[in-house]
Amino acid sequence: MAELKLPTEVVKLPSKGLLYPKESPLAKGEIEMFYMTAKHEDILTNVNFIKNGTVIDKLLQALIVTPINYDELLIGDKNAVLVAARILGYGKDYSFKYTDDRGNEKEATVDLSALDEKPIDESLFTAGVNEFAFNTPKTGALLTFKLLTHGDEKKIEAEIKGLQKVNPNGSYDVTTRLKHTITSVNGERDQKTIRDFVDNYLLAPDARALREYYSKVQPDIELKFIPDENYVGEGIAIPISLSFFWPDA
Repeated sequence: MAELKLPTEVVKLPSKGLLYPKESPLAKGEIEMFYMTAKHEDILTNVNFIKNGTVIDKLLQALIVTPINYDELLIGDKNAVLVAARILGYGKDYSFKYTDDRGNEKEATVDLSALDEKPIDESLFTAGVNEFAFNTPKTGALLTFKLLTHGDEKKIEAEIKGLQKVNPNGSYDVTTRLKHTITSVNGERDQKTIRDFVDNYLLAPDARALREYYSKVQPDIELKFIPDENYVGEGIAIPISLSFFWPDA
């Protein structure tokens, strides 16, 4: 019997690899992925993975051929891998229900292969360095910040869960995310200074401006769609859940 070889596909990353250290395989700006098989579908139906919220990450890790550190993957690049995995597994057409601006439930079908990458200004990037400078418009504080990776998101989620155990009624998402995003305040890089700044000195307008600038420089794929020619706006978010991969799941 002739040896069978599982087909693969090369997926381009929105970051073009510019923000990864040169020694990282991700610096090439692309990764190789398997086409999905029946064995990969076992991952999608793993009850433990579904319960603990890791099912999609387990699937992506199983599909990636390139020997990368999955925790180093920037969130925007991970989104591109996510979409590529869906296309390689179940095709480019994705049907789902959404609620329009009048509260009506409707159904749409999106061609995932036609999704655009966000345009990025490469002049703002330093090759191999995931860090950007930002001056807060109200207080004039000089900040540096990084784009979050999958590993960062895991740390943020774990910290929020820990805080909610102490105070279940508290809300910590905004400040915790900022504490993991900001890498220095007026040249000071120690975590105590950064956390104290976020908790006590970062004005709401400055925090909003930082989030807007973060969104501007973050390479990503546009996970939005325009429902019809009469729609006015930036687009409606494409819902991502387990059914993104397997409508019957």
